[in-house]
Amino acid sequence: MFIDAENREKWLEIRKSGIGGSDAGTAVGKNSYKSNVALWREKVGIDVPEDISDKPAVARGKQAEPCLRELFRLDFPEYHVEYHEFGMYFSDEFPYMFATLDGELTEISTGRRGVLEIKTTTIRNSSQWDEWDNRIPDSYYIQVLHQLICTGFDFVVVMANIKYYNDDIPRVQIRYYFIERSEVQADIEWLKREEQKFWQSVQERKCPSLILPEI
Repeated sequence: MFIDAENREKWLEIRKSGIGGSDAGTAVGKNSYKSNVALWREKVGIDVPEDISDKPAVARGKQAEPCLRELFRLDFPEYHVEYHEFGMYFSDEFPYMFATLDGELTEISTGRRGVLEIKTTTIRNSSQWDEWDNRIPDSYYIQVLHQLICTGFDFVVVMANIKYYNDDIPRVQIRYYFIERSEVQADIEWLKREEQKFWQSVQERKCPSLILPEI
């Protein structure tokens, strides 16, 4: 199901009623910056979510997104690209799961539907490259699986704008990652089960066990 929340205030209010794409990785313990317990406390109303919209990295990503979406259009004319700023897709199977997309893709030759997910990040040490070496970071992977659940679409394209430094000189790479729904179906089913468990804990107001990050 698709609805247009029309404005940011309404969109933020609806977000309180379920699990969004940016929540999904946290709900299953794949967010290095927030625990599943912290998210649970927000969803049951104990804590108020921090407003991070004015943080430099977040602001940069928001400002860059329209430009990167247009670059994608130029790089991949085989897709029709749509964007709805406050559009929300809700899972038919799990109505508390929803997603707002950076772009909606239609493959012109086949009519297949896809998600465009745009990421901006800054890499400051060599170990951080490992998360982008023929893969995407776990929290982003969970997010796009969640988006596939909510939309029922066929594929995802992750467009990553990666800023890094070489001898203190800033440089930028653009990378594209293509994920077919048919190839990640087992992971989708796992995520459905895990998000069900988390949302049940919210409904029952029973704090879930803390999921510690991997060392």
